[in-house]
Amino acid sequence: MGFFLETLFGGLMTGMLYALVALGFVLIFKASGVFNFAQGAMVLFAALAMARFAEWLPHWLGFESKLLANLLAFALAAVVMYAVAWLIERLVLRHLVNQEGATLLMATLGITYFLDGLGQTLFGSASYQINIGMPKDPMFLFENTFQGGVLVSQEDLIAALIAAALVTGLTLFFQKTKTGRALRAVADDHQAAQSVGIPLNRIWVIVWTVAGGVALVAGMIWGSKLGVQFSLATVALRALPVVILGGLTSVPGAIIGGLIIGVGEKLSEVYLGPFVGGGIEIWFAYVLALVFLLFRPQGLFGEKIIDRV
Repeated sequence: MGFFLETLFGGLMTGMLYALVALGFVLIFKASGVFNFAQGAMVLFAALAMARFAEWLPHWLGFESKLLANLLAFALAAVVMYAVAWLIERLVLRHLVNQEGATLLMATLGITYFLDGLGQTLFGSASYQINIGMPKDPMFLFENTFQGGVLVSQEDLIAALIAAALVTGLTLFFQKTKTGRALRAVADDHQAAQSVGIPLNRIWVIVWTVAGGVALVAGMIWGSKLGVQFSLATVALRALPVVILGGLTSVPGAIIGGLIIGVGEKLSEVYLGPFVGGGIEIWFAYVLALVFLLFRPQGLFGEKIIDRV
């Protein structure tokens, strides 16, 4: 039982990190109705910015505190991501209002390659580290209940708590605030939203800024765990099945989908992997997403589209 709980907790914590990355996809889709292929590039760009600023700021300002360097680097990286969001809206999205979804999709692909190239130009292409002080040593829980206790990674636990807090805040933002309701209205119909006085350009800046903030937190956490390198952009690919499972328009769906994928990967690898030679963790999420595409393409919480003729 103890080993099962270890696997379950590990899956839940990994799933919350998947949900955090998936939120970026959901946010952009809710505001523009287009799938944002640039989300992985945004995670990488934000992580690069924070890692390099944390390295440069002590030399620029003449101090040695790592905590202060990380705080200032996070704040400066957040400003950079806001600038990126503003430029994307001003230079790209503003000129594509009411265009076909395929046009906006291609625009996000262009943004992806631009951010990849700009990241290398500004911050370099080597591998960097983000050290935000999260403990690396594991800890044991329920030692009095199970023999040997349940082994839990402190780093994964703290990362999952940070992700959960951000996800909860964004859920409340979309459900309870006037701006959140405006975002949903823009997603439903750009022209109708503009006709009732919702400023489309400002809404897009807000949602891309929020998505950039989510990318920054995700990049910080994944960069701390895996290091900041250009393969970090592929983390977004691990979140694609989460979006398909939960639904492209659902923030709660991203959470539930992430937890299901995270737990499913860990349990299948541990309990089914030995019978098939391992490797289930790599493809489990994509097979599950394929099943949902066949039988419930809108996902668990997505809106079912009904075409009337």
